[in-house]
Amino acid sequence: MGGYRLRTACSRTLAALLAACVFAAGAQSGAGDVVFVPTPQVVVERMLEMARVSRSDFVIDLGSGDGRVVITAAKKHGARGLGVDLDPGLVERAGKNAEREGVTERAQFFRRNMFETDVSRATVVTMYLLPNLNVRLRPKLLRELKPGARVVSHDYHMDDWLPDASATLKVPEKTVGTRGVSYVYLWIVPANVGGLWQLKITGPEGELSAELAIVQAFQKIDGVLKTGARSRQFSAARLRGERIGFTVTDEGGALRRDFSGRVQRDTMGGEVRVSHDGRESVEHWEAVRLSRPWPFDQRR
Repeated sequence: MGGYRLRTACSRTLAALLAACVFAAGAQSGAGDVVFVPTPQVVVERMLEMARVSRSDFVIDLGSGDGRVVITAAKKHGARGLGVDLDPGLVERAGKNAEREGVTERAQFFRRNMFETDVSRATVVTMYLLPNLNVRLRPKLLRELKPGARVVSHDYHMDDWLPDASATLKVPEKTVGTRGVSYVYLWIVPANVGGLWQLKITGPEGELSAELAIVQAFQKIDGVLKTGARSRQFSAARLRGERIGFTVTDEGGALRRDFSGRVQRDTMGGEVRVSHDGRESVEHWEAVRLSRPWPFDQRR
């Protein structure tokens, strides 16, 4: 991985200044409008650690440079994956590095445009790209990746899609961007839960039907549960990948329902822990989506 891309939209002066920094750092020049800046190995390892990469993962590195992210994921974590880059020299170099490390069966590299790369196989996507490219990639990542997939970026964010976790590392040898400091950002791809849902709660005393109206901005959700003419606002709403949870209180706080469950496209369901006048019980809930708003930067 490891390189951010300078596009022709950048001014010549800025490109020249950054290229000078890259030259001083010993980085490789890419093809045409591309400059490759390697991610320090300590940052690579923190990125994979934050994404909890394991043998069950498939890692795709967008802008893979010399291949160090995918190679490290394969060699140290047993993962499989691939890297894509537009520079044929870097693709060849990454392949040779994988061969030298004995991971060619688990780490492959291709000359390919990142915007034309199918990332749907990935459970983890890694990047070291400028913010404008992160934001341009954002709809693609949300569209193609499954809920629960992890996206990790070195140094640069995704605008108003706030990270689920972040870390700051001291990296004395780093001379590009913030000197001596690297930032790592982690996002968990959220399920699409916005819209109107028909809810059914099943317990010892029978069934309760209601409607859920959920508003979503990436992993942030809010909503209302409506039964008849009464509406109650959610509290403690949370969404992490395909796991959802929220709390609804009624009767002046005497009745509390804590919902937890799993989303599967247009259905979801799980357990409801009910607390009522000091008594507790566990019930089941399920919901079917009746309508959905236009997605928030997501085409799922």
